[in-house]
Amino acid sequence: MAVSFDLTGRTAVVVGGTTGIGRALALGLADAGADVVATGRRANIVEEVASAIESRGRRTLRVASDVADAVSLQRLRDACVAGFGQIDIVVAAAGVTRRVATLEMTDADWSQILETNLTGMLRTYQTFAPGMIAQRRGRLIGIGSLASFVGLMEVAAYTASKAGVAGLTRALAVEWAAHGVTVNAIAPGVFETDLNREILKGPRGQEFLMRTPMRRFGRTDELVGAAVYLASDAASFVTGQLLVVDGGLLASAVNV
Repeated sequence: MAVSFDLTGRTAVVVGGTTGIGRALALGLADAGADVVATGRRANIVEEVASAIESRGRRTLRVASDVADAVSLQRLRDACVAGFGQIDIVVAAAGVTRRVATLEMTDADWSQILETNLTGMLRTYQTFAPGMIAQRRGRLIGIGSLASFVGLMEVAAYTASKAGVAGLTRALAVEWAAHGVTVNAIAPGVFETDLNREILKGPRGQEFLMRTPMRRFGRTDELVGAAVYLASDAASFVTGQLLVVDGGLLASAVNV
């Protein structure tokens, strides 16, 4: 039986798809054949990514949204259904972090990070899953982290949120499997983005390099294959999984 990674004829929505990893995945899904709607809070950047998707010969929409605002996600969903008929793939890629000693962390910092990284993912899935359940087919793909597996220094809120992403992925995979909806996540290793660039310039970045057997940071385009796989028919029996793309970091103990 032939295995297909072709996404032609599918519609994908990438929430948090205007910068960093989300943007790379949005463009990668378009390259794989999907029509892609990349959304975020800033309308001007939504416009930029939409133009890049169209330059690949794919259809898109220009709709800004915020994972903290359920109404904006509902508007996004309704616009996509009106424009494309149905939604086949949703990537929940919105994320924030902040390095701060836990004893100095404010309630506001904790709440913002959990609200975006974990509750925002849940809110995204709650918005788009009913349509997938009704059509008895869908792919939900979240963004986890190394912090879904291990503790990282002075990012307790981020670590808690990404550990929550792992648990949420498994729970929803079990709940929605009978409806033909798969729920998986990609767990990137160390990829330099606007979210972590300053942190990686310091000693933490050097330690990550030392602990990564490939001795380099990942490129965001190196996450595209994982997303295309999880979105495709090739992953029809894969659900509840965190697919790690980390240059060997989690497999490694001593590298010298």
